[in-house]
Amino acid sequence: MTVTTIEPPITDPSGQEPVDQPRFCGLSQRAWERIGLIVLLAGTAFAYLWNITINGMGNTFYAGAAWAGSKNWEALLFGSVDTGNFITVDKPPVSQWVMGLSGQIFGFSSASMLVPQALMAVAAVALLYGAVSRVSSRGAGLLAGTVLAVMPVAALMFRFNNPDAVMVLLMMAGAYCTIRALQKASPAWFALAGVALGFAFLAKMLEGLMVLPALGIAYLIVAPTTLRKRILHSAGALAALVVSSGWYVLLTILWPASSRPYMAGSTDNSFMNLVLGYNGFARILGRNHGMPGGGHGMPENFHLPKGFELPHHAGHGGFGAGATGVSRLFNGEIGFEISWLLPAALLSFVLVLIARGRSPRTDLVRGAAIVFGLWLLVDGAVFSYMNGMFHAYYSLAVAPAIAGLVGLGVHEMWSARDRALGRYGSAALVLAAGVWGFVLLQRNSGWFPWLRWVILVVTILAAVALAVSSMRRFSVGFMALGLVAGLAGSTAYAVATLGQPHTGGSPSVGPADSDAGMRAFAAFFGEGSHNPALDAMLGATHTKWSAAIDRSSSAAALELSSDTAVMAIGGFMNDPVPTLAQFQDYVRNHEVTYYIVQARPNLPGMPQPGKPAKGDARGGENFSAMLDRFGGHQDIADWVAAHFTPTTVGSATVYDLTKYH
Repeated sequence: MTVTTIEPPITDPSGQEPVDQPRFCGLSQRAWERIGLIVLLAGTAFAYLWNITINGMGNTFYAGAAWAGSKNWEALLFGSVDTGNFITVDKPPVSQWVMGLSGQIFGFSSASMLVPQALMAVAAVALLYGAVSRVSSRGAGLLAGTVLAVMPVAALMFRFNNPDAVMVLLMMAGAYCTIRALQKASPAWFALAGVALGFAFLAKMLEGLMVLPALGIAYLIVAPTTLRKRILHSAGALAALVVSSGWYVLLTILWPASSRPYMAGSTDNSFMNLVLGYNGFARILGRNHGMPGGGHGMPENFHLPKGFELPHHAGHGGFGAGATGVSRLFNGEIGFEISWLLPAALLSFVLVLIARGRSPRTDLVRGAAIVFGLWLLVDGAVFSYMNGMFHAYYSLAVAPAIAGLVGLGVHEMWSARDRALGRYGSAALVLAAGVWGFVLLQRNSGWFPWLRWVILVVTILAAVALAVSSMRRFSVGFMALGLVAGLAGSTAYAVATLGQPHTGGSPSVGPADSDAGMRAFAAFFGEGSHNPALDAMLGATHTKWSAAIDRSSSAAALELSSDTAVMAIGGFMNDPVPTLAQFQDYVRNHEVTYYIVQARPNLPGMPQPGKPAKGDARGGENFSAMLDRFGGHQDIADWVAAHFTPTTVGSATVYDLTKYH
């Protein structure tokens, strides 16, 4: 019998290679697929680990917490910014557990902090391969894993120290376990999916749970058992989720608030207030605690001064977020980070549902398409319409869904290439990837201008050939050529991203210095200044905190440079700690040595506090005035200025608090 499919499914119960399986260079197709998996995982590891320390401390806010966790077990447990356990970061601590434990084992450094992030990319690619190949084919799994590995947002965030990497890995683990559960209606595998999502919640709260509807609906529809058992299994998975996340919530409730760090981002020092408020519905509705004006993180009447620009391809709105609406994921910085294969993924979802339309309810390919398709639609809808502060890199959360759909869609169309659906569907997928890659590269037309034209021409030729060719021997080459061209734009931008340093709170993808504006933005928040004299002063202190300074980002930067604990007054953004009375007690008890006012860098076009930008007649709140309300407590600053003598140390003004009587 002639073999007409790309390969036998991985779930072949015999586990044996068919005797008539095609061979190439003496190796069977399955052997080549295994080699392909090794190459994929090794290539991902090499690319993501290569020169990873170019990113230095990445986001110093989280780096400071990783440093604290590498030195203090309580700081590790709660995700404290400092070893004195004054205040936490504004996210749950799972990401800090990984980086902090790595620092405890290997010593804290850029490498010990970032290498685990890169290894998470390898694990995510492996899980995606496993999920897709179990229901479709190894070739589809390899394609899906490759698509994930060459996404610019993945190349950015799996080499960075934000919580997104571990959250997405856990979301992918949940999807993998669900697909395993679909095969035999396994309550154990579905419970493991719940555990994975429970820890995804402890990585980034509600964002980690946005995949939950997709997994639950897929199981209720597809699992090969009675409806009653499907409901019971779903209840068990939900219970596993609650237990795997609830233990930490319970810990924060039972642990006396007076002996643990303040839960940053909350208004009442409770974890659930942070979950439902600042990092929950407030972020979706645009009512972020402590963020003036709400919206995209900036007041509506706020203007950047002339001469101070965001990345060249950033969208309009805070941190490249773009305007809300259906087009949000396709435009601005977000488009460059995630949308290269997004049209092809959406088309794949539709084509797979059509191709499997007459299959039984328990069809695994359709079940996997439901998992990845609803994951993309639910998360995409939330991201498109959320009004709160939105960073473009949040889009990493849908990267595995896009990659999984592309792998499934291409394989289904290839398997049906003897029919019109397969021929035209394959051509449409190739066109969707290539044409949209052309459009994105057109937006940055000065960067390798020839590349977009090559992609466009090759994909059009490949698509036409796939649509009209009835000769299978040529179809393989046309499909391979079309896929290479369709992935070329995303791959080129990912490679460019790997070669550039990325730091600060909102890094960008792409070629040289595309996030230079954001690095300057970070410097203005106090993250980028270097003051050796000040570091030496702090290093010579012996109090619980060497110093206190406004905002967690500034405190973390000082911790990393001085290797001492620094109190972050006001946390990340206007947290209500410490009160003036509490701070006076810290000073009176000689628990903090210095109070520091960090001078802001003199950036081109940047106004000084209270003054408009030169030549900027647009009105509105200027940048410095807005920042004056980000973190810190003016009553503390006034009290310190009234009772202590300032000394200039480099670019900082320092008050010696030990002279308090």
